[in-house]
Amino acid sequence: MNDTIELMQAHHSCRSYTNEAVSDAMLDEIIHAAWRGPTSINAQEVSLIVVRDAARRARIAEIAGGQPWIAQAPVFITVLIDFNKTRIGVEKAGQTQVIHESMEGFGVAAVDAGITLGNLMTAARSQGLGIVPIGGIRRNPQAMIDLLELPPLTFPLVGLCIGHIAADAPQKPRLDISSFRHDERYDAGGYRAAIDSYDETIMKYWQQLGRSDGITWSENLGNILKQVYFPEVRPVAAKQGLLNDK
Repeated sequence: MNDTIELMQAHHSCRSYTNEAVSDAMLDEIIHAAWRGPTSINAQEVSLIVVRDAARRARIAEIAGGQPWIAQAPVFITVLIDFNKTRIGVEKAGQTQVIHESMEGFGVAAVDAGITLGNLMTAARSQGLGIVPIGGIRRNPQAMIDLLELPPLTFPLVGLCIGHIAADAPQKPRLDISSFRHDERYDAGGYRAAIDSYDETIMKYWQQLGRSDGITWSENLGNILKQVYFPEVRPVAAKQGLLNDK
């Protein structure tokens, strides 16, 4: 196993950071690694906003539903869908952009943003830094838009905390890999058994951490996925001009 694969297989989130700053050199290398990632048709419809200001990070922590590690980590990066950038290019070519009015547009931008996020995480961890991705910024996307002064045709999709690790966390167990890898065709035949086993495993994990509030994976999904847990995404995205009617 090479060093890169070992690093990726050891992935875990960190929610405890020191006060030490992330150096400009380290941050530049991380950003460049993400910048070089692929995007569909080379559209490059993803942008990053790097936030280091403590007051802004504290505000983002509030927007995300009260996540103190956002304020604690010295760097917070917001990954944006940026069809404003592509619009400028399309208009230069004498055309009118419509992709942002489609499910395809939002979907492909989300895929490319995910690739960017993955590259950011791997690059940061390769520097010995801790990371945790933050989807909670979608809890109140309008507040993020206001804070970051985002124009129409952009949307704050996900964020990432980066910092030097104060107290590391153990790697959380996963469902059996047989529920993840399918060969030749989709086969859900083993899902129920895999979920039963994982519910037991995750409860043992919580017990090892002394988490009396820990619940099974199934219960957690039931509590969350029975609803659209960030209902402001659709109306705010539509307000930004990112529609899904084509």
